[in-house]
Amino acid sequence: MNALLSGRIPADRRNGGREDVPATTTAKTGSTAPSKKTTAASKKRSSWYVTPLRVLAVLVALGALGAFSYWAARVTLTPVADNGNAVGNTEPGHSLKFYLDRPFKEAVLNLGGNLALLAPLGVLLPIVVSRLRGPLRLALVAAVVSLTIEVAQGLLVMGRAFDTDDVILNTAGVVLAYLLVGRRLARLIRGPK
Repeated sequence: MNALLSGRIPADRRNGGREDVPATTTAKTGSTAPSKKTTAASKKRSSWYVTPLRVLAVLVALGALGAFSYWAARVTLTPVADNGNAVGNTEPGHSLKFYLDRPFKEAVLNLGGNLALLAPLGVLLPIVVSRLRGPLRLALVAAVVSLTIEVAQGLLVMGRAFDTDDVILNTAGVVLAYLLVGRRLARLIRGPK
């Protein structure tokens, strides 16, 4: 019994005669069991397919990100006929107040559309680039992307104008999508940080 508790068990009796698995002894029962390191190593050996599936998921997310980027560029950078009514906004909250004073359906379409416009970035970017996990990092990237779009609209696209509130709503939509879906999905596909 003393040999059992001290961990000095003959190799032929330890772990069913297998020498490749280190033994650990529990004080209460005196039985031997594989160590936690051995259990983790055996899980890695048995789940050989996890890495290829993760790579495939990242590639699919990368393709979806490319398709989304193309669609977003088409939607946001296409000229529209506005008869000279497009007016820029550099005052935060000004456009929000304007849309909230409009009929409900128009307000929902404009505000919801800006929230949803870049929201897929909150799901796809943390999968493709694991360093972008976290709402602050993602908010910074989203703000830069949205600001770039708005500046391009204001300077280059006929019938469109720069709007600070669009940047705010686009960024909020990306962070919200990350918190609701992207964080869990990135953890599932890429594993914990």
